[in-house]
Amino acid sequence: MTNLVGHFLLFSVVAIGFLLVPLLVGRLLRPKLPTPEKDSIYECGEPTIGSSYIQFDLRFYVVALLFIIFDVEVAFFFPWALIYGGAMQLADEGLSATAREAVSSKLLSTPIAELGSENVISAETASLIGVTGLLDILVFFGVLLVGFAYVWKRGDLDWVRAVSTHAKKAKVRQPAGRSAPVTESSVA
Repeated sequence: MTNLVGHFLLFSVVAIGFLLVPLLVGRLLRPKLPTPEKDSIYECGEPTIGSSYIQFDLRFYVVALLFIIFDVEVAFFFPWALIYGGAMQLADEGLSATAREAVSSKLLSTPIAELGSENVISAETASLIGVTGLLDILVFFGVLLVGFAYVWKRGDLDWVRAVSTHAKKAKVRQPAGRSAPVTESSVA
């Protein structure tokens, strides 16, 4: 038990050292030449307007999360395409026996020597795998499209949504103490 605690303490000291040593070396060696230009706030090459201590618009985070979600989902197409392509190649009736063994070996991740003739995928089985794979990917792609339509309908892809809805609300509001003007459409 003491050996474990000693290793943990040694690991902690080394980790803290790896954090503090570069900071201390940087503080001692870097030049300290402050100028108003260096002390000014820099935000992506744009001049700052107002305080820099404001909250970021959530649209940046929403777009980043949507990109990650859809990008990861699209990555699932690659292994599917590999299996589907192999299955469609095996579904060809004119494929030679040696080529069929090679493709079956590749799809089953089994060396050809260990494959055996009973484990070679037949054209009928490959065709069934291909149709099943196609239906699976259509369902998967349909779910992605439903998610994309939901995000689109919700307005998360509309970059100026907050500005346009804010402008509409500003037009609707009336100053306090005043009643809305009476028009023919408001009477009806």
